[in-house]
Amino acid sequence: MTQDTANPTHRASIDRRRLMAAGAATLAAPALVAAARPALAVTPVQMPLQGPGFYRTKVGDITVTAVHDGFALRPLEGFVRNAPLGDVQEAMKKAFLPTTAFQNSFTALVVQTGGKVVLIDTGNGNTGAPTSGTWMQNFRAAGFTPEMVDQIIISHFHGDHINGLRFKDGTSAFTKAEISVPTPEWDFWMSDERMNQAPDAARGGFQNARRVFQPIAAQVKRFAPGAEVAPGITSFAAHGHTPGHTIFGIASGNARLMFVADITNHPALFVRNPDWAVIFDQDPDMARQTRRRVLDMAASERTQLAFYHAPFPATGFIAKEGNGYEFVPVQWTQWP
Repeated sequence: MTQDTANPTHRASIDRRRLMAAGAATLAAPALVAAARPALAVTPVQMPLQGPGFYRTKVGDITVTAVHDGFALRPLEGFVRNAPLGDVQEAMKKAFLPTTAFQNSFTALVVQTGGKVVLIDTGNGNTGAPTSGTWMQNFRAAGFTPEMVDQIIISHFHGDHINGLRFKDGTSAFTKAEISVPTPEWDFWMSDERMNQAPDAARGGFQNARRVFQPIAAQVKRFAPGAEVAPGITSFAAHGHTPGHTIFGIASGNARLMFVADITNHPALFVRNPDWAVIFDQDPDMARQTRRRVLDMAASERTQLAFYHAPFPATGFIAKEGNGYEFVPVQWTQWP
């Protein structure tokens, strides 16, 4: 796949003005929806403030809880497709990290907005590495239960983002929630034609998407990038990592947070070196352009980002640094 740089829809998909406008347009939404729904049974005041596997952030009137799903230990060799191993090891060394393997961390979000509990991605479930799969434990420790979840928004269909929807035995983890997925992502992974054309090594992703979604298809609703998918949550096309990879702006009043999913993997590698391509990027050139556009916006606008693969709690800011960027983690606070 190659990027259509002349396509105005793509150029506008992660536009700064649209992110700011999305917040203004949703100022009244939480109050309007809350008036029509009963209050949550467990309020943020009653919940534990912070914990070792969850971290709360306030975005205006919206509460965002980062929930950790553990990590997978990955070898460095071959992880970056377009950089020599020595350069990758040097980047890890500069970040005071091991130079043979690293912890690829997983963090999904719980967003309390407009009287709803909304998940953004679901983690590995019980199908990942032995050191992953802690999401449900940490989710419950934060004061939530699966029955409280109204909606689940998916950024893309890689297993570490969708496998938390269904346990290994086939049972559904969230029986009452509406599931919102990007239309381009659904159209790609659920296409029999695409699956049949894929190399044998790539067919597992198509088969896993069917395992997860086909039994719960009645719960699934598709959305076009650019749509407001929940009160105060707006979707933005961020293609390249996968054909329908989508990120989400969370806005309330003048406060902003953007969940950037897999725009980058570990910040020590891909924020500092945004032209590097992780092995999982399906269209490396498009992913690189998307990554630079998002990181440039975040640095220019001083927008807080929430990452999926950064060290927990996986949130912070971006500063321009030479030809790349620097990830500046938030200062941990007990009081969100």
